[in-house]
Amino acid sequence: MIKGYIPLAEARASQADALAKAIAAIAEEVNGAQQRGAFEGAGPIFLGIGASFAASAAAVWTLRERGIHGWRLNAGEHPLPFPTTDHPLIGVSQSGKSAETLAVLNSVEQSLRFSVVNAKDSPIEKASAVNISLGNIPDSYASTIGYTATVAALGMIAEAWDKGSIASSWSALPGAFRELESTLAGRISGLVAQLSDAQYVDCTGAAPSVGSAEVGSLLLREIARIPATGMSTRQYLHGAMESAGKGAHIIFGDEREAELSRTLARAGHETILVTTLDVPEENHLSHIRLPSLPAAQRPILEAVVMQTIAVETAIARGLDPDAFVFQNNDTKVA
Repeated sequence: MIKGYIPLAEARASQADALAKAIAAIAEEVNGAQQRGAFEGAGPIFLGIGASFAASAAAVWTLRERGIHGWRLNAGEHPLPFPTTDHPLIGVSQSGKSAETLAVLNSVEQSLRFSVVNAKDSPIEKASAVNISLGNIPDSYASTIGYTATVAALGMIAEAWDKGSIASSWSALPGAFRELESTLAGRISGLVAQLSDAQYVDCTGAAPSVGSAEVGSLLLREIARIPATGMSTRQYLHGAMESAGKGAHIIFGDEREAELSRTLARAGHETILVTTLDVPEENHLSHIRLPSLPAAQRPILEAVVMQTIAVETAIARGLDPDAFVFQNNDTKVA
């Protein structure tokens, strides 16, 4: 186990309770920041890398759905200093130490530096004019509660921006989380069997859920060590699906994604569809039903699906879900 992190099994077992506490605390922080005028003016630019980049996809969709311009940018793909902008930059980093994100934040004036972090007193928090804390929640190295709480914080910020309001339905989310965990416990052996011989996994999602596809592929690489790629449904339809072969497919979405799933399954490809629709299962096609939720909340349940599949697939392949192969010394600052 890597120093400073808790085992995945412990993190997953406590995730629903930790999420319930985090949602209440984050909502209070976001409301307080809104009352101080922090979330006014030009829409935010979310900066992250890895899972933190994926976590902001639904928040961007929520902002744009409200008519507010917002973006998410990979913090490692920008020459510095960052171009002059009126848009606040929200650095997203669970550890608060992501070197690339901190470097971008430090290149703009402090009034534009916002952040969402888990670790207290981190370099990114200290560099920021406005910080929303997840509460220093103990997390696993392949993030579980750190990721789902980040999605919640970013979603609430997107809802609150420019005189908006946080959805009252957030308080019911932990209950849906627990119910899905129970459902997956009875289904997981069959789902893992679909990945038993997979040489790769393609994860795709409708635009609000593209972050789920991205973090899903990351978890499969980190935990189960299966080559995996995450992309939006529309990107996948524009040529990428042509290479479908000795792999498996995990798809997040509704009408168009159901059609894509049936197309792949009927061509003999193992496919798992995660959707709010009632879709009949058939050969090569499994279906996981989600409750209907706002775009900002749905990725939290989609993350539960991917965490469960990745961990149980790793165990089935004889791998330790807490063991990582490589350690890099330049992705985090001291």
